[in-house]
Amino acid sequence: MISKIKLKLAEISDLDAMQQAGDTLFDYAVKPDRALEFINDPRHHLVLAYDNELIIGMASGFHYIHPDKDPALFINEVSVIEAYQNRGIGREIVQYLCEYGKKLDCTETWVATEQSNTAARKAYVAAGGTEDKEPIVMYVWEY
Repeated sequence: MISKIKLKLAEISDLDAMQQAGDTLFDYAVKPDRALEFINDPRHHLVLAYDNELIIGMASGFHYIHPDKDPALFINEVSVIEAYQNRGIGREIVQYLCEYGKKLDCTETWVATEQSNTAARKAYVAAGGTEDKEPIVMYVWEY
């Protein structure tokens, strides 16, 4: 039986648990120096989902401003470890991050995903998002 999942914003005290989750939750092993830099940056946000002492889900994002626009929150990444998927945890994490964006006076939150990522698309709609009618084209510069 799964205990109640607890959502919270990441703090420095979460670093050990983040490292334990490692690449089962994040794309790669957590780099402590980068994790501390991220957590200490006031524009970067990381929501963690805990089952007892184990991090089983996360969503990262950042809020930004522009000279002609109000603040917006961009969700960069959402992940739930495989054993906990399809239980609504991704939706809850996204909703938590969106609500946090409102507290930061963001006027919108946005995220992008691949058309083939049906699980993510389902979670984003369940969290209250609406799919943009015009598909995006993404360009990447790798260094």
